[in-house]
Amino acid sequence: MLTTYKMANLQPKHFIWRMEGDVAVIQLDRPDRKNPLTFESYAELRDTFRDLVYADDVNAVVIASNEGNYCSGGDVHDIIGPLVAMDMKDLLKFTRMTGDLVKAMINCTKPIISAVDGISVGAGAIMAMASDLRIGTPDAKTAFLFTRVGLAGCDMGACAILPRIIGQGRAAELLYTGRSMSAEEGYTWGYFNSMSTTEALEADAIRMAQRITAGPNFAHGITKTQLNQEWNMGLDQAIEAEAQAQAICMQTKDFETAYKAFVAKEKPVFEGA
Repeated sequence: MLTTYKMANLQPKHFIWRMEGDVAVIQLDRPDRKNPLTFESYAELRDTFRDLVYADDVNAVVIASNEGNYCSGGDVHDIIGPLVAMDMKDLLKFTRMTGDLVKAMINCTKPIISAVDGISVGAGAIMAMASDLRIGTPDAKTAFLFTRVGLAGCDMGACAILPRIIGQGRAAELLYTGRSMSAEEGYTWGYFNSMSTTEALEADAIRMAQRITAGPNFAHGITKTQLNQEWNMGLDQAIEAEAQAQAICMQTKDFETAYKAFVAKEKPVFEGA
């Protein structure tokens, strides 16, 4: 029998973690440098999202900004400098690790909401992009600036994911030029689901997450899985996959609970089972 897997008391070394009910809140913790990523934080975030698949005390995740900024990407001194000296084998090991963070976010089965204030660039923009939902502020500045450091725009799944959010032409412009996407553009183009103020941003993101987790969380995991897997399916495959997914959800207690609540004219209380 599988044991219950809890993550509420996680004590990471390279980012901040706290729980708001069944919502995990993550913040990068280097605000003096606009919260860059390091080799260690990349790896620890990757492993954390992988573990979330098995956690039954976390039903959603908010990746929050910290002191006015979301994430400034890979640290220039701790990452970019060492990369220049690496051979191809080690470079590929690094780029696969960064891609594994995105894979872990996509496959973690929990809805992820990014609360984006201030700088969100490079790998920071990728983390927000790989989230399921995004809330921004008027001060949010998003840039996929890889070409500005001599790299291709196709980093960590950007060429696959970004066009699905904002469209091929808009994504191509951002990935070729590396220019900053303003908060207004991000909201108009559908990159941001909603806008908030700096002061209310984190609370609004947590509130959105809690609204989601008040629903049928097992079914939410199925929804996230289908949203991602159906990218690679034809329409017939997608319809059949969804038929199977709904049949699975119809066996849950939440489905029965919803029916009984409807009959009794009450609001259902879901337990995610």
